[in-house]
Amino acid sequence: MKSEETPFEGGPMDGRSLPVLVGPTGNPPKTYRIPVPDDAGGPPTVLVYRRVPRAHSKRLGLPKGWKYEFDPEGKRGGGPRWPWSKPDPAPDATPGGKPDDTHG
Repeated sequence: MKSEETPFEGGPMDGRSLPVLVGPTGNPPKTYRIPVPDDAGGPPTVLVYRRVPRAHSKRLGLPKGWKYEFDPEGKRGGGPRWPWSKPDPAPDATPGGKPDDTHG
């Protein structure tokens, strides 16, 4: 398998470069998860980094290389929304899905 030196920005890995395996298209994975063991023996903390373009070409605007930026939220997302996928629950949704009746 082929690997590519990829820089990391933000978070604990800021300024470091790691060799990341690239896929058949020559691109690294969209997310890179780094498990950090807990000193007290608890569950490991997982650092999440998202792939972003390093630069764009002048003429066509295509990405020229990739880098990873720290995602402190660590949430999944950014992928396609399929019709059969469960929708994310809204944080301020009214219980029962009905709006409040203001007209009595």
